[in-house]
Amino acid sequence: MATTNHSARTSGLFTFPNPVNEVSARLVAGGVLLLSLAALVSGWRWLVVAIAYGFVARALTGPKLSPLTQLVNRVVIPRLRAAPRPVPGPPKRFAQAMGATMTVAAAVLALLGDETETDVLLALVVVAATLESVFAICIGCNIFAVLMRAGIIPREVCESCNDIWAARPGRPS
Repeated sequence: MATTNHSARTSGLFTFPNPVNEVSARLVAGGVLLLSLAALVSGWRWLVVAIAYGFVARALTGPKLSPLTQLVNRVVIPRLRAAPRPVPGPPKRFAQAMGATMTVAAAVLALLGDETETDVLLALVVVAATLESVFAICIGCNIFAVLMRAGIIPREVCESCNDIWAARPGRPS
């Protein structure tokens, strides 16, 4: 019985919401933007480790273990009273995994003392987080769509985003 409970908790832990509230995603991206800029400007390399943890936590468990997402969902969004805007979850998870890859690499480089390489990766995170938070352009989501179109990501992974570009005006079809 204990194994079943542990198994249920573990499987529930490593799930990602579908759909995702785009308002939350954009606000979290704004937090990542601010933290990344703070790390770049201040030289506080420990922040890179915190940013990397957040991406890994979100990629693996959605909002469950991400302090930034918890803050956004429990404090910021209720105060904004913003209506939720559901978007497909799998592309957002893919984007979080891309962010995790970049920021873990940046954290390792920071711990090794490679400041220039760390700063380059952080600058890329700043660009991606700015595009997401300010303009609702998710680089990872667009790469996910290209990979789906190319057949690299099977259509079953995200039935609701088989044609993700059709969901937004102005996107190529």
